[in-house]
Amino acid sequence: MEFKIDKFENHTLIKVLEEKLDTHIAPTLKSELVLVSGNGEKNIVLDLGNCRYCDSSGLSAILVANRLCKNANGTFVLTGLNDAVERLITISQLDTVLNISNSLDEAVSLIKEAE
Repeated sequence: MEFKIDKFENHTLIKVLEEKLDTHIAPTLKSELVLVSGNGEKNIVLDLGNCRYCDSSGLSAILVANRLCKNANGTFVLTGLNDAVERLITISQLDTVLNISNSLDEAVSLIKEAE
């Protein structure tokens, strides 16, 4: 299994269970995000705590999640970033576009604040 998806009262948590968010995993993640969004969820927390590596297709999946939440007037939060993934997001200047939290609790707080 590549993901663990938990539905909560005001958000859905998607935890990536793989060490690499790359061309093998990203298309499936995008499909899951579209399904979750299509089911009416507008707030998504993506936990990358297990990911040690992310490539451009992984970044693309993250941006899809961000766009789906924005289009639904919701909030997307990225959490659990390790140093390498965080560096990639910073170099790509996506840290200025994405909501990034240091913990799941902080991510949930960001969603509650935005409501």
